[in-house]
Amino acid sequence: MPHVKTWDDFARHAEMLYLNDPIKTRFVVKYRHCDGKLTVKITDDQSCFMYQTEHAQDVKKLEKLTSLLMRHMASKENK
Repeated sequence: MPHVKTWDDFARHAEMLYLNDPIKTRFVVKYRHCDGKLTVKITDDQSCFMYQTEHAQDVKKLEKLTSLLMRHMASKENK
């Protein structure tokens, strides 16, 4: 499973992956308090991208990405 080094690259891959096949795409967020690590993973069973961070500021970036993906899901283009 490839770990993406920067958030911008991960967000770009996540959006492209979702737009290519919205039905099969899964998005998982995992937080381990004992480690203080946030792990975000997106996959469509063909490609898989992961991003892991310990920085609290990345939570805001995660909110933006989640909002973007939700807007794509709610748009009429994907129905």
